[in-house]
Amino acid sequence: MSRRHLLAGGIGLASLAAWPARVNAAQPWNDDADWIPGDALLQDLPRQMQALGVPGIGIAVVEAGRLAWSRGFGVTHAERGTPVEDGTLWEAASLSKPVFAYMVMQLVDRGELALDAPLVKYVRPAYLGQSPWIERIAVRDVLRHTTGLPNWRKDPANEWLVPAVAPGTRVDYSGEAFVWLQLAVEAVTGESLDQAMHRLLFAPAGMHDSSYGWDAALAARSVYGHRAPDDTQPGMPAQGLREAWDAAQPVADQWGKPLSSWRYADAERALPQARANAKPGVVNWPSDILANSAASLRCTVQDYARLMALVVHAAPAAWELKPATRAAMLASQIALPGRWTEKGLGWNLEATRIGPVLYHSGSNAGVFKTFALGDAARQRAIVIMTNAANGNVLYRRIVRASTGLDLLAFDL
Repeated sequence: MSRRHLLAGGIGLASLAAWPARVNAAQPWNDDADWIPGDALLQDLPRQMQALGVPGIGIAVVEAGRLAWSRGFGVTHAERGTPVEDGTLWEAASLSKPVFAYMVMQLVDRGELALDAPLVKYVRPAYLGQSPWIERIAVRDVLRHTTGLPNWRKDPANEWLVPAVAPGTRVDYSGEAFVWLQLAVEAVTGESLDQAMHRLLFAPAGMHDSSYGWDAALAARSVYGHRAPDDTQPGMPAQGLREAWDAAQPVADQWGKPLSSWRYADAERALPQARANAKPGVVNWPSDILANSAASLRCTVQDYARLMALVVHAAPAAWELKPATRAAMLASQIALPGRWTEKGLGWNLEATRIGPVLYHSGSNAGVFKTFALGDAARQRAIVIMTNAANGNVLYRRIVRASTGLDLLAFDL
């Protein structure tokens, strides 16, 4: 039975024995083969999902610079049994960052941002502390994670944001830095994050099922996160962003101003009421209830694959990144001795047997695990989104079986 026929006819259970054979067979991997998951993998996927406690998963593949295949499996909520569909929205988690980075580079192309301009030129948030290094943190540092800033402050309501080292001297993965850059985008565009993303990227790219914001319609289509099978705590785990958004939604309804149109000043004003609506510890500072460039993107896997197509293809439309800008995104941006992975602008880069690849992973609340991998030379990519703590275990197996690549990143 052909793969296309199999997909049309449904998926049954099969032995795992054939699952990794495409990777480990004595014959060398065919690097011209597409990255669409093979029949044996797809047949056995329901068993793997059950064993690992992954209720739902979405997979999409780009070939020849365009969306070539996509499929969803399982359910969005294990207790309710709502099936995963083409229109299911996944919590992209840190896969939000490369999408935002693409839009930032569009603004660079338009002359509205400069890669090596200090962020304080555009905006100086009131929560910044005192440090001589703050004046030196540039847009480029944010996108390559060399700001010296922490990922997230432990107590943002009472703790100043300051870098631990001089910018450009080491890699410090930082969501805080992306939020600061987001505020710079607000300043230069006069729009909220979601408004700017829709105008510059989502609308022209046909990413109509993507949003950094939240409302009842998005909530209804969004997956819930699930614990690992060996986590025996009762009930559903904390849902992270969903709980914070739900605390802010009554304020948005009262104001008649959608959350997707909020800017930082709106979140500051809404903070006291949102904190009163939330469980303790859920809402601590304005960014908890603001569309977040580092973590709050929700989209279908097909939409994320459309973004990947923009990144890996070689024939841009007029509104897309200039060829030189796209090349800069995918080029190593800092030379640090002893690193097996490099940092592009918004992407991690790893040398493999087929050449350099770009990748990024995501994890929100410990129960939403996502991954995207691209090969720009061959104009191909794969995107995998899950709704469970063990989703990273499953997506690694799928990437290995579908691409033949065993990334060093998977061992961290």
